[in-house]
Amino acid sequence: MDFLFFSKLLPLFFYPLGLIFLLLIISLILWWKYPRWLPIPVIIACFILFIAGNTWISNLLVKSLEWQYISTAEELPQVEAMVVLGGGIKPHIFPRPTIEVAEGGDRVIYSAKLYNMGKSPLVIPTGGRIPWRGGENLPSEADDMAELLLLLGVPESAIIKEGNSFNTYDNAVNTRKILAELKIDRILLVTSALHMPRSIKIFEKQNLTVIPAPTDYIVTEKDFSEDANWQNFLINLFPDSGALNNTTLALKEYIGMIVYRLKGWI
Repeated sequence: MDFLFFSKLLPLFFYPLGLIFLLLIISLILWWKYPRWLPIPVIIACFILFIAGNTWISNLLVKSLEWQYISTAEELPQVEAMVVLGGGIKPHIFPRPTIEVAEGGDRVIYSAKLYNMGKSPLVIPTGGRIPWRGGENLPSEADDMAELLLLLGVPESAIIKEGNSFNTYDNAVNTRKILAELKIDRILLVTSALHMPRSIKIFEKQNLTVIPAPTDYIVTEKDFSEDANWQNFLINLFPDSGALNNTTLALKEYIGMIVYRLKGWI
C-alpha cells in the first residue's frame, strides 16, 4: 500500500501543474528573501504552462502513444478471452441515477461490441477501488463494468470479474491467474489507446500472447488536418486546459513506463 500511495503522489510533482505549483511556491519564498531572483521561477512556470498547454505539442505527444497500435474491430482475430482494463467508470453515488462513464468508459462499450461480433466468448473486466481514494464500501470497478456489460448485451455467463487490482501491474498478475485456471494464454486486451503501449508490455511480461484492441482515442486524423487560418493559429497560441490535461495523461504513461521498467514489471 505504501508503494501504491507514493506511486500516486510522487508523479504529481513531475506533471506540468505540479511543477508550476512548486515554482510559484519558490517564487513566494524568493519574493520574501531574495526578490531579485523572483522572475526566474515565474518565467520557467510560464514556459511550462505555454508548452504543456499548447494544443500542437499536446497532440503530438499523445499521438506518439496512441497511434502505436491501430486496428479496426473487423481486423481483430477470434480469441478465447478478452481482458478489459478499468478506467472511466463513475460509481453509483448520489445524485448519480446509475453508474456513469467518463471518456475511458469507451473500453466497456468497445468490449461489448467485440463480444457481440463474436471475437471472444469470455470478457474479463478488471479493476478494484482504492479505499483511501473514496473506494471504501463501494463495488469494485470490475463490478460496475460488469453491470454495464450486461446492459450492452453481454450475458452474465460470459463475464468473469477481477476486482482486486489497484494498478495495471495488479491487473496483469491477477488476470493471469484467472487465465491459467482456464488454460488460456492468448487474449484481446481492451484499454484506452493512450494506455495501450504500457499495458501490452505489462501483460506480455506475464507470458501472455496479447492482441491490442485500443479504443478511446483522444487525437484523431482531423486534429492534424485543420485548415490553416489565422483564427486557429491565434487560438492555439494560448494555453488550453484540455491540452494541459492531455499532456499530463501522456506524461503519466511515459513516467509509468520508466517506473515499471525499473521495478522489472515490463
